[in-house]
Amino acid sequence: MNIIELAKQAGINAEADTLCRNEGWVEPLEAFASLVAAKERERLAKAQFESILQAIKIEREACAKVCDELHWPWHMGDTSGPMQCAATIRARGTT
Repeated sequence: MNIIELAKQAGINAEADTLCRNEGWVEPLEAFASLVAAKERERLAKAQFESILQAIKIEREACAKVCDELHWPWHMGDTSGPMQCAATIRARGTT
């Protein structure tokens, strides 16, 4: 779909609109459309990045919980290994 078709969908009547009767009216409209598209790509990229960060946080906590669960079978001996493992994994999310 080209810029003229998009303009028509937005309610711009190229035949009747006085702005559209001037030479070179399409170029500024195309530039504006490019700016809007770039801003939307930026917004989507930021949203995707935030979603990835959230998924990492969830996965990190799930891994730490596995270490937490390893603590119980070792209750008769040294439990510092699994506890340290869980703490280290959780600490990765704070730096």
